[in-house]
Amino acid sequence: MPSHAQSVPAPRLPVLPRPATSRLAPVLGAWDCFTATLAGISGPLDLAVRLWLAQIFFVSGILKTTNWDVTVFLYASEHPVPGLAAPTAAVIGTGIELICPVPLALGFTTRFAALPLLLTAAFLQFTYRDLADHLYWMALLGLLVVRGAGAISLDRLIAPHLAGSAVPFAAPMQRLAGWLGRYAEPPALLAARILLAWLTGSALLGSASPMLKAVGLALCGLFGLGLATRPVALVMVILGLTLLAGNPALGDPVLRAFLFLGFVAGGAGALSLDHCAANAARRRLPSLNGDAGWLRGAPRVVIVGAGFGGLAAATRLKHTRAQVTVIDRRNYHLFQPLLYQVATAALSPAEIAVPIRSLLKGHHNARVLMGRVTGIDGERREVLMGEQRIPYDYLVLATGARHSYFGKDEWEAVAPGLKKIDDATGMRSRILAAFEKAEAANDESERRRLLTFVLVGGGPTGVELAGAIAELARQSLSAEFREIDPATARIILVQSGPRILPALPEALSLAATHSLSALGVEVMTNARVDAIDDRGVAIGEHRIEAATVLWTAGVMASPAGRWLGAERDGAGRIVVGPDLSVTGHTGVYAIGDTAACPGSDG
Repeated sequence: MPSHAQSVPAPRLPVLPRPATSRLAPVLGAWDCFTATLAGISGPLDLAVRLWLAQIFFVSGILKTTNWDVTVFLYASEHPVPGLAAPTAAVIGTGIELICPVPLALGFTTRFAALPLLLTAAFLQFTYRDLADHLYWMALLGLLVVRGAGAISLDRLIAPHLAGSAVPFAAPMQRLAGWLGRYAEPPALLAARILLAWLTGSALLGSASPMLKAVGLALCGLFGLGLATRPVALVMVILGLTLLAGNPALGDPVLRAFLFLGFVAGGAGALSLDHCAANAARRRLPSLNGDAGWLRGAPRVVIVGAGFGGLAAATRLKHTRAQVTVIDRRNYHLFQPLLYQVATAALSPAEIAVPIRSLLKGHHNARVLMGRVTGIDGERREVLMGEQRIPYDYLVLATGARHSYFGKDEWEAVAPGLKKIDDATGMRSRILAAFEKAEAANDESERRRLLTFVLVGGGPTGVELAGAIAELARQSLSAEFREIDPATARIILVQSGPRILPALPEALSLAATHSLSALGVEVMTNARVDAIDDRGVAIGEHRIEAATVLWTAGVMASPAGRWLGAERDGAGRIVVGPDLSVTGHTGVYAIGDTAACPGSDG
């Protein structure tokens, strides 16, 4: 729907405020990214801890069975168990060390496997020998008891299916696990922090280097208090594996590193100054606590399109007092640069698509609407989604681009393009079906046609797709067929200009041409396609018989420019000013492939 905004006076817009949260947005965004990255190590770290502890106890159990007389003697004289005869205590202790490590390593009934080992470590520490390693075992096993196993475990695989199942005591066990995580984990983390700070600080007191002693004790103090825990723990890991690695008082550096890395990944817990500071920040910075009242009456920002540009805009507005609405016709964000790998069966669609709501779940000022925008009413300042109207004070158009067949839209039926997941999966089916049909074909000329792939357009998509099809034919499918040799497939990349990748420097175009040739791709330049049908393509007087023709040539902007009645360039992109604003439309911006932003040189 064309806009009438140019025929009415410019509206008075509410000012987008820049409170402290807005100025801190880059810092907060960087911290969010840092903590999210560190949290990603928690699963592999938990697996490494379980395997390391399991092998320690299992090897000890094996050694005890091979020297049984010595084992019984130890339980009789060096660390007797009150109320148990030495042979009985030896059998129980050795059994725990042989049996419990197996489910611990698998992450199966982890709490029940870790608890006997925790009691064993405590028994050794307090009745036999006072060692730092025993304390590390107790700390790591204690955290496994209260937390359970991490993401890479059988427990996590089975847990979602236990609710309502016939497994005995499943519901009480799940309630117990929730209770432990809520009430027992914070003091356990506090005890582990104090233990690490105390052991490390005690060892540093005997350091010969005054500088190392001062820095180390300061870090131990911060760590014990739980202030700046993640970066401090990361520094302590580095120090522990380098300058402090040879200190015998600190025990096994691997166990110590595991404990510190746990705090790097998960933070200090609820009983820490970090937690107090985070709560104070949430009280002072409403954008962090999801306070709905803070947004009442805030300017309304509508972002149409959840591609790279739209999500970047929403992210930059995360801590701004604004009611952000993100509209997209799909409920997932697509990483378009890897669509060609889906089209050639190298990736699955789920690997390049992420739910938009997941990406914006921490944005308390944003909501997501799935729907197709059909127009913009500039006079009433509303985005139209069918019968629904979404009011805005500020509008960001990030609607991207779509295929352009240069006026030959009938070619789309026989030469599909690559912009959506549906395009990629359809293209994948078409490519793989060509090999299957060639395997079944009896006529040699038909087989050659089926094994001929023509890609029209030598831009980045065409180059990537041609190379991927060549690798698919010559590597992935090389031993899959009996009647045909997939390596004989003919892949032709057709470019109307003098070189492929015309937007890049000539040296890169030349390198890409050589790389494609090495893969067996035929690169045809200065070749304009005159006709495409279901049997192949015509290039001037030359005819190429091909069962699969793929369109990787031109694109044109979405119809957003027509919705606004705004000035557009030849590809339909909205001409914008240096600040990406749309001329004549107050508070409206166009970004990404929707926008044409001419520089000072035109």
